This record gives sequence, structure tokens and C-alpha cells, in this order.
Amino acid sequence: MIAVVGHPDLSASTLALLEEELRSRLGDFARAGRAGLVRAGKGLPVAFGRAARKAGLALVTVLPSRNGVPAQLAELDRKAAGELLLLSQQVRLVEFDPGDRGACVSADESLLRNCARVFAVWDGSPSNGRDVTAHLVAYARSHGVDVEVIWPRGAMHGIA
Repeated sequence: MIAVVGHPDLSASTLALLEEELRSRLGDFARAGRAGLVRAGKGLPVAFGRAARKAGLALVTVLPSRNGVPAQLAELDRKAAGELLLLSQQVRLVEFDPGDRGACVSADESLLRNCARVFAVWDGSPSNGRDVTAHLVAYARSHGVDVEVIWPRGAMHGIA
């Protein structure tokens, strides 16, 4: 599996750059029969999902659940989740509360442990109260997962 992690506040122009960059990088993985893994949400997960589809890479989308039933996502993530479900070949339900930041981080850590590679859309900044990208990069590396950092020229933070 190939996963993506990254900043939650990427600009729309950065997401467009990333979609193309990721598509070019995912082609070899698609030809090798690998799959992409993404946790449902707006922004980077959708760019990764679109890139995976264009590259021919099978996509697995993770949805939060409670007692085996899909949990309701935040309003801003619902439309994105719908698009990801349409792009996906498989959906996985993972028990966690999508409204609990710690539960989301734990879910991401669990997913990363099962990946061979992680694309980290990361500008090198430390984690803070909202953005845990640096933490997830360190976590993946500490568990032997190959991490490839991507921060394309012209990438910016902003409202997506």
C-alpha cells in the first residue's frame, strides 16, 4: 500500500500541482499492482484519490466507524468523502471518532504501519496543535516505512 499524509491547509493551486505530481509518481506503483490508501477528507486526500484514478492505481478509502457503522464526518469532509468513495475500488471501516483529533492521529498511525511507502506533502515545519504532518512522517520512518517528502515549487498553505 501507498499512503499520503500532509498539511490540511493547502491552497487550491497547491492541490492542483500535487494532483499532477502524485499522478506521475503513482504510475509505476499501479503497474506493479499496488494500491493507494487514503483516509476520507477534503483537500489532499481528494487530490491523491484523483491522481490514483488517473494513474490507474487501485484506491482504498478509509471511513471512520462506530460499532461497525460508518460515522458521520464533519460537514466540510462529506462531499470529499463522497468523491473518494466513487474513485475507490475498496472501502475500509476503521473504528475511530472523526471528531476526536487524538483518535484521528491514532487511526493514521495504524494505517501507516501497514504501508510500504508514504508520500508526505510536507514543508518541513514542526507539528502544531492542528497539523500533525511532522509527527506522522517521524512515526512512519520509525516503523520502517519508506517516506518520500513532496513539496513542489510554488506550493503554498491557504484555504483550499
